[in-house]
Amino acid sequence: MPEFQTSPGMRDILAPESARWRRFVQVFADTVEAAGYEQIIPPLLEDIGVFSRVGEATDVVTKEMYDFVDKGERHVALRPEQTASVCRAYVQHRPTLPWKAWYSGPNFRYEKPQRGRYRQFDQVGIEVLGPTDPAVDVEVIALGWRFFQSLGLQKVTLRLNSLGEPADRQRYTEALRQHFTARSSELADETRATLARNPLRVLDSNRSEDADVLKSAPRIDDFYSPAASEHFAQVRAGLDALDIPYTRDERLVRGLDYYRFTTFEYAGGTLDSAQNALGGGGRYDGLVEDLGGPATPGVGFALGLDRTLLACDDEGVFSAAPSVVDVFVIDTTGGLEATVLTDQFRAAGLRADRAYDNRSMKSQMKAADRSNARVAVIIGTDERANQQAVVRPMNGGEQFTVTRSTLLDSVLRAVRAESSPTPKESQ
Repeated sequence: MPEFQTSPGMRDILAPESARWRRFVQVFADTVEAAGYEQIIPPLLEDIGVFSRVGEATDVVTKEMYDFVDKGERHVALRPEQTASVCRAYVQHRPTLPWKAWYSGPNFRYEKPQRGRYRQFDQVGIEVLGPTDPAVDVEVIALGWRFFQSLGLQKVTLRLNSLGEPADRQRYTEALRQHFTARSSELADETRATLARNPLRVLDSNRSEDADVLKSAPRIDDFYSPAASEHFAQVRAGLDALDIPYTRDERLVRGLDYYRFTTFEYAGGTLDSAQNALGGGGRYDGLVEDLGGPATPGVGFALGLDRTLLACDDEGVFSAAPSVVDVFVIDTTGGLEATVLTDQFRAAGLRADRAYDNRSMKSQMKAADRSNARVAVIIGTDERANQQAVVRPMNGGEQFTVTRSTLLDSVLRAVRAESSPTPKESQ
């Protein structure tokens, strides 16, 4: 066993999976940038106060943050999520509203590792600051839905709820407190601990012993103000107009305290029900104020890369494609020819690779096969003396010899021919 290994909940992402991750982010960027979103890259480290604002009663703040005092005596934390960082960035830089931002990258939470959950985990997400219009909520939800469609996923489901205005949420939270306290003896020990911190979070319980108490709990609909009811009705009407299916879930409160009005969550239909959330979000109209900024409405979501790729694996879509190079140079004359030619091919926009250590022809051909190269270019003693090269299509086509002056054009044509689908593949 190696002396040094990754820490629990951390892991290395090697090719071809790393290329799949990069492609995942690119598909997301293409989806949201078509709707006017621009990328923000927030720092990994923030003042711990930025994340304390997400809710002192949440596990993210109380149990899961990686926080420490740095060498400048500043109490900082590795970001556990990025919405708060985006709002902090708005307060600091004040971009023009509405501000439509997207992000990607790692977050850190000290929680129990399991399938699809790691202590370092990547997310992609969007945030819109400024408008209160329910149409923005609809756009945000729809962009997440369209992204999953772009990946090829067919079994994603959408759950939708509204927590109403802050006063609605406060009244509802108090009603839940009274209901659960009156029947606390029927709740699981862990649930009673949650009740003491945040009655809303009790609604997340999937414990069988809590089922009866949850079933008789007050309904959020009974606490909506007229404005909250109208906002939620417009969100639902917008999703209906876009033919985006959803399920109303009155128990969906999300994991952070800053949500109000719309909340939503995407789930993978092939994943275990206890760990099937691919991501979600909602409206957080008070978070910018909590971070010292002016009253600024906001809405957004974050999607987990790991679980979404697990869902892709289950559905057999968005697979990790093997690495492919266009041309592999085989040089049996010492290696300098390969150095020159690979540089020329790369400068022409081709993906080019070569072998090293002056290996035999047989060994270099094996390396070319492993590289999945479309074309091999072979330089031996005779070819170097005659200023020629052999071009060998790697799919079994007939090789041919060309002059060095025409080599680049010949390789470009051969690569295009090898890249074109056969009639059977194009059907």
